[in-house]
Amino acid sequence: MRYLGVGVSPGNVPVYHGTHLKAVDRKVRLAELMLRSVTFVLALVSVLLVATDSQVQEIFTIKKKARFTDMKALVFLVVVNGMVAAYSVVQVLRCGLSMVTGSVVLLTKPLAWVILSGDQLMSYMMLAALGAALQSAIFAKFSEPELQWMKTCDMYRKFCNQSGEGIASSAVAWLIMVFVTGISSFSLFRLYGGKKGAGW
Repeated sequence: MRYLGVGVSPGNVPVYHGTHLKAVDRKVRLAELMLRSVTFVLALVSVLLVATDSQVQEIFTIKKKARFTDMKALVFLVVVNGMVAAYSVVQVLRCGLSMVTGSVVLLTKPLAWVILSGDQLMSYMMLAALGAALQSAIFAKFSEPELQWMKTCDMYRKFCNQSGEGIASSAVAWLIMVFVTGISSFSLFRLYGGKKGAGW
């Protein structure tokens, strides 16, 4: 059954056969390019905010400097966001190349699988780094009396605020990366909708 360029698959799932496929493909590639670019910028902002964060506080004539390296969770966050920024640059170049040449650079299913796997890996690593950084930030902000941990953010207010901004930037980058992973999986599984019996 075909009408308005829409057919019905044996599984009763709408399948599009019209000429709008190229327009949809171009919009998907443009959305992916924009989202990957924003992910790169936010991951880089997070790295810069957290890595350059420091504050010197004088406690009983002793100067103590707070740095991001004092919290291993923040070090992990900086490393992961640096990896995400580098990965995003590579993917932005790939997306830009496919936009300029007008062809999909994903010519093979194995390459599409590699890109989807890379996107998922980056998303999971960002989630792990965010979880660790948020836990440390909550302890620094609200303390943990049972473990005799004090509210360090009362002493290092500027340090905590800048670290919080870096964590927030990373959280938004992670959310965008989740959408990018969805686009990657759409691009991959679209390759399986073509010829019957086609292998890799």
